[in-house]
Amino acid sequence: MVEFAELVPAPLTATPAAIDMIERLRSEHGPLAIFQSGGCCDGSSPICLLDGELPPGPGDVLLGELAGTPVYVDRDQYARWRTPALQLDVAAGAAQGFSLSLPDAHLVTRTPSPPPRTRETE
Repeated sequence: MVEFAELVPAPLTATPAAIDMIERLRSEHGPLAIFQSGGCCDGSSPICLLDGELPPGPGDVLLGELAGTPVYVDRDQYARWRTPALQLDVAAGAAQGFSLSLPDAHLVTRTPSPPPRTRETE
């Protein structure tokens, strides 16, 4: 098992559309928590739940907060992914699992591309 001290959370960001969606869901449902799925249910989509509906377990790592909403990931999964930078975004269509979503949009996770290489960065 990977120790928490060995993990240095990489940057967690969100697109303006994702922030807007989180804020809309929070205003409609109340406090939320987001768990980055590791491959079951919605694949590797983030799962947005009511805060407290699924309490973080001892194996969960708090990556940070987006729009006042905590975002967690399983520490072993995060280590297997080599602690990538994660960006929450929005995709068309409602979530197919039990994640809260809008009727026409759901959260997705992307790994931001590194900035383009230039002569100065080589």
